[in-house]
Amino acid sequence: MAFRHLGDRVVHQGRVWRVAVGRFEAPDGEVFERDVVRSPGAVAALPLLFDAEGSPSVVLVRQYRPALDELVLEVPAGMRDVADEPVEETARRELVEEVGLAAGELRPLPRFYPTVGMSDAVVHLFVATDCEPVERATAGPEEAHSEVVHLPLAAALAMVDAGEIRDSKTVIALLLVERELRGADGER
Repeated sequence: MAFRHLGDRVVHQGRVWRVAVGRFEAPDGEVFERDVVRSPGAVAALPLLFDAEGSPSVVLVRQYRPALDELVLEVPAGMRDVADEPVEETARRELVEEVGLAAGELRPLPRFYPTVGMSDAVVHLFVATDCEPVERATAGPEEAHSEVVHLPLAAALAMVDAGEIRDSKTVIALLLVERELRGADGER
């Protein structure tokens, strides 16, 4: 036996998200409702750079997030709000918009579900390497007033440990890349 989704009743349609009351059936036949935010999902790409000695650094963006009413340091990311745009193209576009970098290579990291208790959103993660600077193409007031932050990977990881970086997609991307690099040479 399995759970079944019986349908949605849309209670709000916003610019990007749709809020629905979903009806579901439990394995024992009980029918129940849950509020669900239907989302097109998002894409995030962590720019990973290396200096002449091979030390890794990352490029993040500090921008205002209205839902929290605070500045948040995070990986360049954006909603999948362009119809039929491949996730890789969204990642490339967001890198240019938010931090002014064109990725030579985009490598996928595991995708994840950021808010399983309330949304069907999926975040597609990438690591961007061989990046070249380009002119930023900011979109919206948050990006126009954002700050590009370039820091050593070790410093970003220390900020995660200290609770200074709290954004889930950023924490996940940093930890995955750090683990990957540590596995590559056993030390980092």
